[in-house]
Amino acid sequence: MTETSTGTRSVIMEREFSYPPEKIWRALTQPHLIAEWLMKNDFQAQLGHAFVLHGDWGSVSCKILEIEPNRTLSYSWVANGLESVVTWTLAPSAAGTYLRVEQSGFQAGQEQFYQGAKAGWPRFLASLEEVLARLD
Repeated sequence: MTETSTGTRSVIMEREFSYPPEKIWRALTQPHLIAEWLMKNDFQAQLGHAFVLHGDWGSVSCKILEIEPNRTLSYSWVANGLESVVTWTLAPSAAGTYLRVEQSGFQAGQEQFYQGAKAGWPRFLASLEEVLARLD
């Protein structure tokens, strides 16, 4: 977790996976796989594509801001008054892939959202690992 000069905070998770970047990229960008570890969605891997993530608690409006296959995926994450950005960064490593996810833009007074992200991203990454283990 970090705080920027603008007073916003970020939740940052970093993990090393024993899978190549291409395999992780598939799990980050194929709608049926995203649904398995994150939420139901209408994702398309195209710059500027607007999509919605559907959870039991509601939905998240998103738009792809940056996409570089097997390297970077960034999208807006807007829900219930929270306007943030989620950025995935993949880098090859000796073990497979170093994966970093950052959700940035938590404002003062958004402690519930911030704490929710701190609790949620570790669970999402654990689910992502389960999906990766099943993929060919």
